[in-house]
Amino acid sequence: MATFYVPSTNLIGAGCVNEIGGYVKDLGYNKALLVTDKFIESSDILPKVVAPLKEAGVEFVIFSDVDANPTCKNVMDGLAVLKDNDCDFIISLGGGSPQDCASCISVLATNGGKPQDYEGLHKSSEKGLPVVAINTTAGTSAELTINYVITDEERKVKMVMVDKNSLALISVNDPELMVSKPAALTAATGMDAMTHAVEALVTPGAYGVTKKLSMGAIELIKEFLPRAVKDGFDIEARTGMVDAIFLGGMAFNNAGLGYVHSMAHQLGAVYNLPHGVCCAMLLPIIERENAKRVPAAFRDVAKALGLNPEGKTDEECAAYAIAEIEKLSETVGIPKKLTELNIKEEDFDFEYLSKNAMIDACAPGNPFTPTLEETIAFYKELF
Repeated sequence: MATFYVPSTNLIGAGCVNEIGGYVKDLGYNKALLVTDKFIESSDILPKVVAPLKEAGVEFVIFSDVDANPTCKNVMDGLAVLKDNDCDFIISLGGGSPQDCASCISVLATNGGKPQDYEGLHKSSEKGLPVVAINTTAGTSAELTINYVITDEERKVKMVMVDKNSLALISVNDPELMVSKPAALTAATGMDAMTHAVEALVTPGAYGVTKKLSMGAIELIKEFLPRAVKDGFDIEARTGMVDAIFLGGMAFNNAGLGYVHSMAHQLGAVYNLPHGVCCAMLLPIIERENAKRVPAAFRDVAKALGLNPEGKTDEECAAYAIAEIEKLSETVGIPKKLTELNIKEEDFDFEYLSKNAMIDACAPGNPFTPTLEETIAFYKELF
């Protein structure tokens, strides 16, 4: 038996943000905490969202102190604003950072405690405060998943929470909110989406429905990500990427992820690097190793990336898939080595990051369990 998690209402397509007022008003709550970040607060995105809310008479207070890798302090500060203003639901606006921060605020608002209490799988007992999740990037799928990630700034660890009680009530994916995003951010979030789809396809947790979702996401990303990076105002490409993240999000939400995410989380926590860039750099490294253990799983990856697998061996399919992934990363301008991000090997704590990667909540989803020595070797390949 499989359990399939997805928000009960999902608005998808160009202009759908204009319809949110009625949907939010119908929920019957009094005042929202609108969780976003400083970039969106000062951009042309916020007015596009605020206008239909005001028109529908939805009350809200804005909380925008959310870092690129949201921290425990961000969450506790947002929770305080929520309580001080008697907010009874949450609207999250942004990419993965505001979405994750909002998810954690939601859970703490009804369950109490601190973010560290909920690291791991399904640690909360009560349904979180209702969330309307409005996405602005084509990458994380955080608006429709039961996963969220918060950085413990004291331990310098990204805590992964997988919690059905954090699932949003409504998700909103309007490609018109994404057109102004810069090329580098588009590339990074797009490769995060590719990582979701590939990991969800090769994980032992994959099953019929999630496999088809993953393959659909991979096909769309290969076709539309280079176009979206080249021209952010290509609405067809942006729409294709919205479709991709929705498919991929449903896939990994219900099948799981793997060691790419386990290792990428540590890089983001310690060095504050873009999550999608970390995933893209690690993806071929880990999938080469996965292909040695489960080569048959890569037939579907290769097929989604354009290969006719008929007459090809599993190993040939895996080699093709990994080469295509590397080619896509290069096409959209992802760095190949950590030195390009000003990270020096002599300053890199291989053992600390590797030990944390091994206990990350995404690690059990990988087709095999790497040792400490293997994990250290994977990180060394980034130099």
